[in-house]
Parts: sequence; structure tokens; C-alpha cells
Amino acid sequence: MIVQIATLGPLGRLKAPGTWGSAAGVLWWALVVRLAYNKGWHHELIFDSLVVLAGILICGVAAAIIGKKDPQEVNLDEFVAMPLVYLFNPMGFAMHGGTKSGLLFILLGFLLFRLFDITKPFGIRALEKLPGGLGVVLDDVMAAIYANLVLHGLGRLWLSF
Repeated sequence: MIVQIATLGPLGRLKAPGTWGSAAGVLWWALVVRLAYNKGWHHELIFDSLVVLAGILICGVAAAIIGKKDPQEVNLDEFVAMPLVYLFNPMGFAMHGGTKSGLLFILLGFLLFRLFDITKPFGIRALEKLPGGLGVVLDDVMAAIYANLVLHGLGRLWLSF
């Protein structure tokens, strides 16, 4: 059961499971996180943090069961990190009601996250060396933080025009 959760069921068996996990994370953010926690960023931050902690535990156990440090089929790490891409940003789906600029914002966040997750620049790769679930999840969390910062900057630029 733990491995099924960590691989998001069949998504972990598809080609490019990290991309599928990220896409599921965007849906999770848009349908659950933003709708349920639109009371303020602090509620969303607490919720996201708890989900990341659960992801660390689940991914660590799943990696041990599978017998690999960071199995490719485990994509819960991308799923739990993805909502962090949109946290604190000045522009987003909830603020723009799904307009074209809001959808562009969501797509750009997704692409930035995948770019940072795949290339692992600026110390992200070093986080993979952490033990257990920490190494599986924290590199994705840092990729999400970097994507968030870039998206935040681009959003500020967009809003200034």
C-alpha cells in the first residue's frame, strides 16, 4: 500500500513518472489546496508543510521497500512539492479566476519546476544525498522554491506593466 501511494498508483509506471507526479501536484494544488485553504497564505503553508512531511515519511519507506535510494517510479515527491511553486505568489489561479494569464502562470510554474527538478542546479543535487525520505523529497522541495522565486519575480514584472 505504501508503494502504491508513493508511486501515485499507475502514474509511477508511466514514461516520465516525475512529470506525471508534477502534473498531479498541479491538479492537487488547483482543486484542493487553493480551494480549501483560500483563507490566507499561512493556512496554505501549514497544510503544504504537513503534506511534505507525510511525503518524506512515505517516500522513505517506499524507497526502502523497493530497495533503491530514490526510485524513479516514486513520484509522490514531485506531487507534494508542486504546490510550493505557487505559494506566496502575487498572481495565480485563485486571484485571476482561471483567466488566460492565470493559466499561463500555472503552466510556467509547472515548467520551471520541471526544469529545476531535472537539471538540479544551485545545490539541489546535494540534497539527494540526504538519508531516506529526506533525500527523496527535499531536492524537489528546493526545486519548487527556486521555481517559486523565479515565478514570483516574473509575476511582479507582469503586474508592474
